[in-house]
Amino acid sequence: MKIIDIIKAERPSLSFEVFPPKTDDAFEGVLAAATEIAKLQPSYMSVTYGAGGGTSRYTKDVCSALSRYGVPALAHLTCYSSDKARIRTELESLREKGIENILALRGDKPQDFDESRVSYRHASDLAEEIRDFGGFCVGGACYPEGHPESESFKADMEGLRRKVAGGCEFLTTQMFFDNDILYNFLYHLSKERIDVPVVAGIMPVTNAAQIKRICALSSSAMPRRFIRIVDRYGDNPLAMKQAGIAFATEQIIDLYANGINAVHVYSMNKPDVAAAIQKNVSEILA
Repeated sequence: MKIIDIIKAERPSLSFEVFPPKTDDAFEGVLAAATEIAKLQPSYMSVTYGAGGGTSRYTKDVCSALSRYGVPALAHLTCYSSDKARIRTELESLREKGIENILALRGDKPQDFDESRVSYRHASDLAEEIRDFGGFCVGGACYPEGHPESESFKADMEGLRRKVAGGCEFLTTQMFFDNDILYNFLYHLSKERIDVPVVAGIMPVTNAAQIKRICALSSSAMPRRFIRIVDRYGDNPLAMKQAGIAFATEQIIDLYANGINAVHVYSMNKPDVAAAIQKNVSEILA
């Protein structure tokens, strides 16, 4: 099933993200976690893709496993360190495995990579390639607080405009912890006439170590009340987990109440976290 049809439906959607293993010996554990989340029957699940395509086989294998539970899969695909031949091979392989949905991403720039070899400088270039290949629903990423590498807000909007023109049918946001940031972002998208559905990306912070990673990887603003939660419960793993799930649930309920019908949870391969959030909003999703 195409993701665009799911997120355009009147019924609210709730989806989860998993990431594949980096090595063969970890595959069974990751697959077990992914299938446990799939048993919750989420609207769909996304599966990430390692830098340089290092986990591409695992990404496709996990996506294929999800289909056995009737859960549509959204395969991530990065392009910065890939040439056109490799991307075409990846698209052919995804098609052979019956995967219909791709999240087109630039991906991180590898260290010491020869930029003269770059075939795709932007995710919009990859989106266009996938669109022209045919048969896939294409999504893209967006940053409510601005892309870390954008020189200005205007440049960020132009980048999103290129993604949509290149074939992205929907956008999924980077994590954010203050819903007003998303509502302001959506206002600007409307003002710029960038008219595609936006899926809100929510990260349940269930341990204090995640905060350090989040701060290192993104520029997400931390609301004062969220910081107080971490300060109070960060040294108590069980309390921090419960508080993190509650905070994420409150965000999701507020999003649904304000007409944001599509929510994607960065569940970090944690079936118990996914199950708790789904239970907390079960009647809203019914």
